[in-house]
Amino acid sequence: MSAEKTITITDSTGVHARPATVLVNKAGSFASDVTVEYSGKSVNLKSIMGVMSLGIPKDAEIKVVASGSDEEEAIEAIYEVIKKEGLGE
Repeated sequence: MSAEKTITITDSTGVHARPATVLVNKAGSFASDVTVEYSGKSVNLKSIMGVMSLGIPKDAEIKVVASGSDEEEAIEAIYEVIKKEGLGE
């Protein structure tokens, strides 16, 4: 099983370094594997280089997928960070 959520990025600069760091740190606090998918690529959300390599722009639709013992909590927490950081909805 896994949990997933599709999110539209609304920040005018997309997913840039500072909020990406916050997301990576949040993902790293969970035991589950957490990935972000965009434009046919999937990267580990616990890797800042992976996240930045996607170059996620404004209006992009991303999918966050978590699988593991705390997958539901991970998805919810990451979604909360995205909303709090003004990245998307």
